[in-house]
Amino acid sequence: MKSARVSARVRALKPSETLALGARARELRAQGHSVISFAAGEPDFDTPEDVREAGVQAIRAGHTRYTAVGGVPELRAAIAEKLKRENGLEYTPSQVVVSNGAKHAIWNAFLTLLEPGDEVLCPVPYWVTFPELVRLVGGEPVFVHPKQGSMKIGPAELTRAISPRSKVLVLNSPNNPSGAVYSPEELAALGEVVRRHGLYVLSDEIYEQLVFGNARHVSMASLHPELYDRTIVIGGVSKTWAMTGWRIGFAAAPADLAEGMERLQGQSTSNPASVSQFAALRAFTGPRDSVRTMRDCFARRRDTITGRLSRMPGIRLVAPDGAFYAFPDLSERIRSARNGVTDSVGLSDFLIDEARIVCVPGSAFGMEGHLRLSYAIGDRDIEDGLNRLEAALDRM
Repeated sequence: MKSARVSARVRALKPSETLALGARARELRAQGHSVISFAAGEPDFDTPEDVREAGVQAIRAGHTRYTAVGGVPELRAAIAEKLKRENGLEYTPSQVVVSNGAKHAIWNAFLTLLEPGDEVLCPVPYWVTFPELVRLVGGEPVFVHPKQGSMKIGPAELTRAISPRSKVLVLNSPNNPSGAVYSPEELAALGEVVRRHGLYVLSDEIYEQLVFGNARHVSMASLHPELYDRTIVIGGVSKTWAMTGWRIGFAAAPADLAEGMERLQGQSTSNPASVSQFAALRAFTGPRDSVRTMRDCFARRRDTITGRLSRMPGIRLVAPDGAFYAFPDLSERIRSARNGVTDSVGLSDFLIDEARIVCVPGSAFGMEGHLRLSYAIGDRDIEDGLNRLEAALDRM
């Protein structure tokens, strides 16, 4: 019997529900429907003008050839300087590997760190891609559920999930999908467990500039020299500077791990796009006015969406402190539904069909009964979409 044309490892991959729902929204719009999508995973702002102009100037200056595999020296140095200034982390430029987006940097990190059968501890709720990449490189995701009534794990929850095969803790703060931000004290407590059990940490900090109120982003690697030596920091320009399409992310790591990731990248994609690197260089070294403006806008939208959701009956919400997502619990509304809706996927489908609004089901993030609503959409769309949501839930 002939084997399948598509490998077993690829057949086992689940499609990204966030990308699939975004595609469905575009398809419905193309058919003439008025659709409001809360599925957006990218800012609804243009890349800042000075950053765009830096890309144009890079083309005119002839920066269109291969670069060093891990990125142009100027960009790696600028990222190292940023990490020192803003995160309290000392890296040489050679310890920074610039990749084709943060997702690529995570792939490099997993493939560099993991052996087949190693377990990766993934706190719930998790970004949809984490467990899929772990499986793809031969590891096994182990899901760590949060404290009751919380969106964050503590030392007890982490300790219970650890086994002799545990190797890496994935930490995503600010979190996608919940918007949770770990405090310095919470990180220190988790760090003690990491040190005691000899774990590594993949710290996805892509939303680090998008924190609100009294919340403060802190890198776990800055809390203790041993944590620094066991942590890979993931970052990029996509969320902070609205540069998702430019495809620039980075990993910063101890020298041996950084060298391994760069060697891996050299035999896979080689360097990220040269023009995008020079645009990213401007982002890291230029003014932050546009970043502050965008963050202020997200903060205002956060207040709008959390206020409305909190007033809707049968909905529980842990208010987000960062990123641009709300992650309400609609389990009570699902249990009382009289139209055949029994889970978050069914609820998501119902809202698309009944109200023409797109929300990502919580099951995609390992937390059934929830929906992820992005507020990286216009203010008017947020208001209209929430009106549609409330009316549709009442009909359900």
